[in-house]
Amino acid sequence: MSEPPTSIARLLQIMRALRDPESGCPWDLEQNFASIAPYTIEEAYEVAGAIEDADWPALKDELGDLLFQVVFHSRLAEEKNLFAFSDVVGAITDKMERRHPHVFAGTDGIETAEAQTIAWEEHKRRERAAKAHGLLDDVPRALPALVRAVKLQKRAASVGFDWDSASKVVEKIAEEADEIVEAQAAGASAAKLEEELGDLLFAVANLARHLKVDPEAALRTANAKFVRRFAHIEKTLAARGTNLANATLDEMEALWQEAKKEEV
Repeated sequence: MSEPPTSIARLLQIMRALRDPESGCPWDLEQNFASIAPYTIEEAYEVAGAIEDADWPALKDELGDLLFQVVFHSRLAEEKNLFAFSDVVGAITDKMERRHPHVFAGTDGIETAEAQTIAWEEHKRRERAAKAHGLLDDVPRALPALVRAVKLQKRAASVGFDWDSASKVVEKIAEEADEIVEAQAAGASAAKLEEELGDLLFAVANLARHLKVDPEAALRTANAKFVRRFAHIEKTLAARGTNLANATLDEMEALWQEAKKEEV
């Protein structure tokens, strides 16, 4: 491969210096794949947060932090003679060309984003088949649970294992909710209640998929709405010379409804 741009080369050199056994940073020298993985996930979420806030200067910084995670993992791999950063770039470059034959190989037939999604999934299916994987084996276990649920469901749906309508999923959600109530009434253990709640959340993720809604994005929006309305309660109580500790539930509920009406 050709040499990476100067800015990338400089970043790779910084990473080598940080991991130098003689003169490197003690903290960086202590790290391994497992210890760095949580930071990688955190940086990806911070990228998503900057996008959600439309904070473009922050997005530039967060993308840099995420890129550094790729460089860090690549350096760890290079030290173990597994692969180097150039191999990571080469692998994704080859994959993008392989999965976009209509762009790079002159293949016709891909005219819409939906058609591209279908073709993309078909390419991935063939790649999985070549590796002799089970259909669900390569859905990463480390994904956020809602994201993984949707990916598992989409994979199963690709072979026809799926509800035929969103309304059927809503019925399943009601069924799962009833089972939680029944389990609690029967004095079920915490483990059993966790299992039943997991089934309910899995069904909710399935509904999101059928509605073509990103459940993570939907929940982030709901979180933001909750924070916004709760802040209204705090602010209003403070203006009245009181606070949350001294307010009754009825007072807080009335202010919640007030905040809700103001958003309409």
